[in-house]
Amino acid sequence: MDTKYIFVTGGVVSSLGKGIISASLAKLLQARGYNVTIQKFDPYINIDPGTLNPYEHGECYVTVDGHEADLDLGHYERFTNIRTTRANNITTGRIYQNVINKERRGDYLGKTVQIIPHITDEIKRNVKLLGTKNEFDFVITEIGGTVGDIESLPFLESVRQLKWELGKNCLCIHLTYVPFIAAAKEVKTKPTQHSVKQLQEVGIQPDILVLRTEHELNNDIRRKVALFCNVAPEAVIQSIDVPSIYEVPLKMQQQKLDEIVLTKTGMTLGATPELKPWKEFLARVKNAKESVRIGLVGKYVELQDAYKSIDEALFQAATYNDRKLDLQLIHSEKLNESNVEEMLSSMDGLLIAPGFGQRGIEGKFTAIKYAREHDVPTFGICLGMQCMVIEFARNVLGYADANSTEMEVSTKHNVIDLMESQKSVSNMGGTMRLGEYDCVLNPDSKTAKAYQSTHIKERHRHRFEFNSDYRAEFEAAGMKCVGENPETHLVEVIEIPSLSWFIGVQYHPEYNSTVLRPNPLFLDFIKAVIKNKK
Repeated sequence: MDTKYIFVTGGVVSSLGKGIISASLAKLLQARGYNVTIQKFDPYINIDPGTLNPYEHGECYVTVDGHEADLDLGHYERFTNIRTTRANNITTGRIYQNVINKERRGDYLGKTVQIIPHITDEIKRNVKLLGTKNEFDFVITEIGGTVGDIESLPFLESVRQLKWELGKNCLCIHLTYVPFIAAAKEVKTKPTQHSVKQLQEVGIQPDILVLRTEHELNNDIRRKVALFCNVAPEAVIQSIDVPSIYEVPLKMQQQKLDEIVLTKTGMTLGATPELKPWKEFLARVKNAKESVRIGLVGKYVELQDAYKSIDEALFQAATYNDRKLDLQLIHSEKLNESNVEEMLSSMDGLLIAPGFGQRGIEGKFTAIKYAREHDVPTFGICLGMQCMVIEFARNVLGYADANSTEMEVSTKHNVIDLMESQKSVSNMGGTMRLGEYDCVLNPDSKTAKAYQSTHIKERHRHRFEFNSDYRAEFEAAGMKCVGENPETHLVEVIEIPSLSWFIGVQYHPEYNSTVLRPNPLFLDFIKAVIKNKK
């Protein structure tokens, strides 16, 4: 059976939720027994988002094979439990890099290298690579950006060619915005009409329209859009704002998005899936009465998507513990000894966020000291774990100048140091310790009890590590190193057993947390917070 290719494009404005629509459709097709994957094409020239500041692009997500990827891949994994790889996220930069490398090798036999056909052929090769290598029934490709952007044009030209080449094995879903004009008290379809017209100008006729809206759209509006945009009325679907992104698959199922896709691609419909575990999760979200207040201490808290995977992992863990998540974002730059009591005393638990660089670091130390001395359940991730180590060295071991060589190159007590394998690295992009690694846990540790296993695999993204020269001193003073990599003996997990729940991990457990398979460490953290609160 031929692989079917679905393209998801966006119009009018960015950030309409193409990733959520793509993930929701994948979830629905998967529930019908089809083998599905999703990929994201980003039109920027960075090779990957690894070198991008979170202010530019939100969180950087890491795949199992160590690729730094767009945060939408996190949505894909959370919705579908599909493990993504390097092949699921391609940027313009990567496309051009591949083409230039081929040109330098002489692969084009002296021809003039041009956007068409060479760049578009490389894009098409990457689109089809997933389908041909892995025997997927459906490959959903989300095209980043908005129709009309100069950057997206080569991608859209490739979609046009593929629609022509693949026939009924290919369709295009176009997501647009239908604004509500408050003064006129009506919704306006003109931006959608213009957006579809722009798509038609580059030679693509959308097969399905998904209209993002804050207000219910009546049948007249949908018929009008269908008429002006050459789309069948039943293939005009609304995506109205919902309290949780996890409700979107059910909204799409109610409007038969998956059935329309299957019919248009000539696939068997079969019975409508019940999505029982998914609905049970949403029922728990709705039925949770009590809340749990978690303070997330970080330096990017004013940015909605900076800690996206952590936010979602905490939300999932709270839901499975039958609690609402009351997430308080605490800016580490604004936290100091004089206001720490006022800012943290109402928190049930603290999460010390990952990150890079000096800014806001002292505020993290202040938060950790307060949490350690007041026995507030605390979870440190990556740099958060390193900050726990530095704070302990300063205030328990008595090394007032203890630091990481990332912050203070000449520190005498480098309790956190650059990894040996990183010392010869000069390039910034894609050179960290990235991807999934093994970790062996001490069987008596809280961490092993949370995982119910002594052997785990988690994803990493770091250059600096716990300096094992200090290990004996830390352990003697009460901070135990309870998880390490079996090959390098790199310390991956620290905890203070005398406290109710005080655990730091060098890896990123949030990347491994999905709606139907929440990460055990997040579940245990929330459980401990609830117990401590009582």
